[in-house]
Amino acid sequence: MAEGVAARIWGMRGMFLALALVLIFIKLLPLDFQPRVWAGPDLLVALTFAWVLRRPEFVPALTVGLVFLLADLLFLRPPGLFAALMVLGTQTLKTRARNLRDQSFLMEWLAVAGVFLSLSLANRLVLAVLMIPQAPLGLTIIHVAMTLICYPLVVMITQLVFGVRKAAPGDLDRLGQRI
Repeated sequence: MAEGVAARIWGMRGMFLALALVLIFIKLLPLDFQPRVWAGPDLLVALTFAWVLRRPEFVPALTVGLVFLLADLLFLRPPGLFAALMVLGTQTLKTRARNLRDQSFLMEWLAVAGVFLSLSLANRLVLAVLMIPQAPLGLTIIHVAMTLICYPLVVMITQLVFGVRKAAPGDLDRLGQRI
């Protein structure tokens, strides 16, 4: 029984990694050659938060760090800054995941909004202190708002398509113990 649980955990970790790489690849595709006046959602952040709050064992901190470090390098962001912030944010949400399991979706959404706003502000603050050029504040606000608006859709797809649901009290963790 424990072998089946371990195989499922590793399979879902691989699926998260594959989905993250697909989202990075799609974001790199040159689909539009005209500059945009608005910022789209960060689906990678929304996917990571959705999976972390539903099944923390599927998304280890090392995977989050490596995925977002790769994203930093490919998207020409300061290497490691947003990756470190995402590791901190996901670990914060992991500590709240057990309490949010019994709460409504609105409380989960508010927790994600708080963490993502904090990460975005910390990112902007560090970039400002180091005098690194950054996007205008309006675009950052639109980016955060679009990500938070898309979060429920990402959660719905996560549950319906990939079967990543919140852990029920009788479910087993990676060691075969009840959650």
